[in-house]
Amino acid sequence: MHTLHVNLGDRSYPIYIGAGLLEQPELFAQHIGGRQVAIVTNETIAPLYLDKLKAALQRFEVACVVLPDGEAFKNWETLQKIFDGLLEARHDRGTTVVALGGGVVGDMAGFAAACYQRGVAFVQVPTTLLSQVDSSVGGKTGINHPLGKNMVGAFYQPKAVVIDTATLATLPPRELSAGLAEVIKYGLICDEPFLGWLEEHLEALRGLDQQALSEVIERSCAAKARVVGADERESGLRAILNLGHTFGHAIEAHQGYGAWLHGEAVAAGTVMAMEMSRRLGWITAQERDRGIRLLQRAGLPVAPPQDMTPEDFLQHMAVDKKVQAGRLRLVLLRKMGDAVVTADFPREILEATLATDYRALVEQL
Repeated sequence: MHTLHVNLGDRSYPIYIGAGLLEQPELFAQHIGGRQVAIVTNETIAPLYLDKLKAALQRFEVACVVLPDGEAFKNWETLQKIFDGLLEARHDRGTTVVALGGGVVGDMAGFAAACYQRGVAFVQVPTTLLSQVDSSVGGKTGINHPLGKNMVGAFYQPKAVVIDTATLATLPPRELSAGLAEVIKYGLICDEPFLGWLEEHLEALRGLDQQALSEVIERSCAAKARVVGADERESGLRAILNLGHTFGHAIEAHQGYGAWLHGEAVAAGTVMAMEMSRRLGWITAQERDRGIRLLQRAGLPVAPPQDMTPEDFLQHMAVDKKVQAGRLRLVLLRKMGDAVVTADFPREILEATLATDYRALVEQL
């Protein structure tokens, strides 16, 4: 087992990474202060791992809330099911919410923990690659609104993140690829040598090689922990973690939540961000193409939906969380491994980026 730390003063917490961690009761017990635990999971994960987690928590009074699976259910109605479960089991302020699942479960369980009786403890147990390398770390919690992704939520840090790499054995290939989009992001924004490592080990990762997976999770979590420790509430530096996300969130909202997986939309959005960086003269066409090839090898889409117009993108991007004083800010690449958050770009460059024929671009590679 490897242990990393997110350094946030009195709200600091560990990230545990290893195989078989779901079967280690003491690992959980040290982060649970009361006698009550509420496990929040979904219909897909419950048959696979709920019994293992309940066995690890058998010394506590455990209640379980099983949600429907999918981004389409990341809303107020589903959030209410968590509150219903907590209240029906008469859980008090000493309870600990344990999120067992992917990013949707983690975001919703964390938001419920932030709200229930004005805040109770929670622990993240992510079971998808995307949630293990990204969404479980950093305290972003929330739900979607029909007009925008993750527009309602709270910054609320967990007591611990327990990453059992063995859970990836049951992860569908499409979900694994979606997680690799966030992994590749770290190389692009802050660790250019990591891109070379990924180019060398991508087939091992897609083949679920445990050593490669453990290394990629640890390296990704370490990168995110550094950024979150420096800027917890995304007042500056932390926004670089959103490379490709402004374009990607527009895709998710326009297509309907769940039609594209989050990582798939981020991958296509990342290509758009790289193309815009090229148009600004910050990276070369060869560097852009290197990123595109890596995303392709990961099994990800590298072009936005054909039915989305530039006007569709602009409409959704207008309600992005990075809009400040009416100005759209984007995460772009000054160079490979160096991202910047900026609103200082010509409007015509953005419009040209949105109008690019990405399928034709990719066919030329």
